[in-house]
Amino acid sequence: MADPSSWLAVEWGWEVVGRDGKQVGHVERVLGEPDRDIFHGIEVATGLTGPARLVAAEHVERIVERRVTIDLTKADVEQLEPRR
Repeated sequence: MADPSSWLAVEWGWEVVGRDGKQVGHVERVLGEPDRDIFHGIEVATGLTGPARLVAAEHVERIVERRVTIDLTKADVEQLEPRR
């Protein structure tokens, strides 16, 4: 198993996996304040088209190289408010 990484390492395109182990989508953008080491969350794209959804930092369970695991399912994420 890969070692955990910091939120500062997360990049566009990383896989996002839900609590059920299934792929939710990919990271569209990381939201935070690096100078203050405050992580707000990630914007997740669940498909090729359509808006990304904000997954708040409290839903992020684990970050490893090229993968972010969250405590939501794809259906949960699709119910979140779309980002504009």
